[in-house]
Amino acid sequence: MNNLLKAMGFWIWGLIAIALSVSMVSVSYKLVSLYRAHDATADAISSTAPASPAFTGISSSREKAPSAVPLDAQGLRPAQVSRAIGGEMRAAQKAMDGLQWSEALKDLDAAAAQAPHSAYDLKTIDEFRGIAYVRLNNLKAAQAAYEAAVSTGAYKAEELAKVFRLLFQLAATNKDAARAIDYGKQALDAGLMQPNDLLVMSQLYYQQKDCRNSAVWGDQAIAAFKQAGEAPKEVLYQLKLQCAGDGNDTDGMKAALYALIRLTHKTSYWNNLLRLERQDERDDRNTLMIYRVMYDTRSMNADTDYIEMAQLLGDAGLAGEAVAVLQRAIFSEIVKEEHKERTMRLLAALQTRADVDMNGLPALAAETRGNPLPQRELTLGETYFGAGDYRNAIYALGLSTMTNQLTRPEEAFVYLGRAFMARNQPGDAKEAFGELRKIPNINLRVLKLWDLYADTIPAVASASL
Repeated sequence: MNNLLKAMGFWIWGLIAIALSVSMVSVSYKLVSLYRAHDATADAISSTAPASPAFTGISSSREKAPSAVPLDAQGLRPAQVSRAIGGEMRAAQKAMDGLQWSEALKDLDAAAAQAPHSAYDLKTIDEFRGIAYVRLNNLKAAQAAYEAAVSTGAYKAEELAKVFRLLFQLAATNKDAARAIDYGKQALDAGLMQPNDLLVMSQLYYQQKDCRNSAVWGDQAIAAFKQAGEAPKEVLYQLKLQCAGDGNDTDGMKAALYALIRLTHKTSYWNNLLRLERQDERDDRNTLMIYRVMYDTRSMNADTDYIEMAQLLGDAGLAGEAVAVLQRAIFSEIVKEEHKERTMRLLAALQTRADVDMNGLPALAAETRGNPLPQRELTLGETYFGAGDYRNAIYALGLSTMTNQLTRPEEAFVYLGRAFMARNQPGDAKEAFGELRKIPNINLRVLKLWDLYADTIPAVASASL
């Protein structure tokens, strides 16, 4: 178990590292859209304090006559203080209009050097600095600037909520996890967190080795994506998978892998799920069922799996199918050098038995027609399947399922579904696999796996099947 977890953990960590870098880097491209120099900041200025005639570079169309306002601590009105830094702020706005961000910062430093300042002036200076630093991709400085702006206490409540979301994204990008989490909570309380923001919160908690909260935020993100009509992001389930692996929680790993397979259909997830399911299985028939899923999903990537599957098929009297399994392994060049001799000997023995079955097919078919027992019809259908005659396999298997006399009816429905898939009839295949749910006392592991497989079958026929 531990070796399997370590092997799985290696590639899972790689996937998460990639996903984290993609989502975090993408944050920086979203920052500017939250506060644009020409629009949002000007709106905030005009709505937060009385406009000053000397400060026309920001939004002259919104100017109003100064009104009586309470004196600040220095005995000056905010409008008077704004006039004191009006020249520098107009210069900063002009530089920003020309995308001269470094020049704008110099002008803002000059404005900051003037005194005294109102809280609104300080907020405006730091907010402009934040915009310039974002444009210069100096996101740590941008975070510090917006934090300084918040500390002035000059933001209105609705403005502050947006700034908290901005600071959340900045802090996350800057790998300042503790602050990012705090800002994220405040943005959530204000109702401004988007599905991708919730995803980043889940990642941040995971980086803090807090799997419990990572799962809580991950579940919120999954629900938010679904509510928005979008598929949840793969990394959300990868985080669940890694957390379960770290805690040796096999059931948790399986649950995450089931979700990942439904989301992505990737063979790597199939392979890991089927290995987890197989390691606890002691019944050869159920193990063979697991191998069939692995084979049909093309997630079998070890030559020993092909060899063991062929041996189990041979033991079950299904030599024709066993030959096909080994031939795929050989043609795909997956068989290791040290296993080639053993594989070829096994193939030769199985081929001899398969030839006998093929030669006896006409007689078996005639005998079945004369005495149509369900178990004999099942055997005939399985033999046709192994011979690659899927049309006759479907006919015989269908007859075998028309009564309740089969010892293991799941065998008939599984082969029926597989035969339909081989004939590129996905709708019929899904219907056949769906019949497994009606079988009493069926092995639940087998049922869940074929249910999952059926869920991944496309709704219409495809040339790729």
